[in-house]
Amino acid sequence: MEVVNGATAEEGRKPLSEMVDYCVQRWFQDTLKEARRGDSAMQVLVAQMYNSGYGIPRNEHKGRQWMEKASRYRSSVWKVGTKRPGYNASDSDSDEENDDINQ
Repeated sequence: MEVVNGATAEEGRKPLSEMVDYCVQRWFQDTLKEARRGDSAMQVLVAQMYNSGYGIPRNEHKGRQWMEKASRYRSSVWKVGTKRPGYNASDSDSDEENDDINQ
C-alpha cells in the first residue's frame, strides 16, 4: 500500500457521491457567474437548476426570476424553463411525449 505524506492512498479518497455533489455544485456556481454577466443561455440553465434542485436547493421562485431575465432576450425560454438542466429549445420534443405517457 502506497503511503503519501503520512496517509495511505485509501485514506485520502472521497466517496464518488461526494465528488459528484461537489462537481454539480461547482457547475451551478460557474453557470450562475455567467448568468449574472448576461448570458441568456446560462440564465435559462440557472432557472432549470433552481426549478429542479440540481446543484442547489430547489427554489421555484428564483427559477422564475431567472426565466424572466432570460426571456428579455429570448421569448422561447418559457418552453424549457421546467425541463431538466441542459434541455434547450432545439432538443427533441419527444421528452414531452414521454412525460405525458409516464404521468
